[in-house]
Amino acid sequence: MFLAAAFALLSFFAVNAQGGNRMPIPDRVKAIMDKLADFKLDKDKTALTDSTFTNYFRSQQKMMEDMRASGGTPDRDKMMEGRKKLADERDEKLKKIFTDDQFKKWKDEIEPTTRPQRPAGGTN
Repeated sequence: MFLAAAFALLSFFAVNAQGGNRMPIPDRVKAIMDKLADFKLDKDKTALTDSTFTNYFRSQQKMMEDMRASGGTPDRDKMMEGRKKLADERDEKLKKIFTDDQFKKWKDEIEPTTRPQRPAGGTN
């Protein structure tokens, strides 16, 4: 029993070390869609929004995998530039789906809550 517990703990740390602590894409999209519930989007806009976020997260994941596959330490500036480009593309699509007020609420209130939170007093 002790051996099984030790193996489970070791597996947990191995998965987290490989970046496995990130939620799967469908769960991330669902979390965003839950935050957008107040928008009361119709069926078509809901489907477009879901698709927009799914594609955004897939593109983000592919970008990270490509950077890891290239070996070495990822260039932070290049990574930030890539993320900004993907977010800008996503936002252009969302502007066509949301009303002006909804988009403003997305940018000002909802989007900031979707970013990973850093522990206070952490090392840089």
